Amino acid sequence: MAAMRYSSSGSNKPIREIAYETLKHAIITGEIPAGIRIVETEYANKLHISRTPLREALRKLERDGLVEYVIRRGVVVRAFTIEDVEEIYTIRNVLEMITLSAIIKKVTPKDIKALRDKLQEMDRLMAESNIEKLSTLARSFHDQLTAISGLKRILRVIQGQDEYIHRFSALSIAKDTRRAEAHQEHHKIVEMVETKDLEGLEIIMRKHIEASKQSCLSALKETTAQKRE
Repeated sequence: MAAMRYSSSGSNKPIREIAYETLKHAIITGEIPAGIRIVETEYANKLHISRTPLREALRKLERDGLVEYVIRRGVVVRAFTIEDVEEIYTIRNVLEMITLSAIIKKVTPKDIKALRDKLQEMDRLMAESNIEKLSTLARSFHDQLTAISGLKRILRVIQGQDEYIHRFSALSIAKDTRRAEAHQEHHKIVEMVETKDLEGLEIIMRKHIEASKQSCLSALKETTAQKRE
């Protein structure tokens, strides 16, 4: 917890909102593991805030399903369930599909070059089997792609799911059986965007994001089963 990122400098957000975002990030990334109690006095001290904004942040985290109130234990960090992952991926995937038509209409040669530059770096990481950095770039590739659409409201909702997806996609890309195929699909996606083949893009993207979801669910089930053994 010493590494918890909290900063109110240069921000006009209320303290409760900053505390919420800080705790949310720490929970999603695993910095605060599932099952840990969030003791108000302890975490108020760590965040250098009073207990009132912390309680407000915890109530918001409870609505998000990230913490729960347990009798005789207090506030406890929830583990992600199969249902959580499936729902988050489903939301993200539907929104990504909505952006495709706008991407085809608005993409420029500069955008294509930027995507190909990203793929070239991903090629190198694939060859080096640098899975951690590859996972980060894979998500960055999708963020870069959807940003071309310019659909600001949809992009804001997508960004709201980003921290979850970044953590879950690391599970998916770590699976050897999926990694190479997913990377080849990234190349095909750029080809379809460059040729403005909307039908082909929809087909490859639907396959790509559904396979990513299923791969993540499979990895999560394996991890859950191992913990129970």
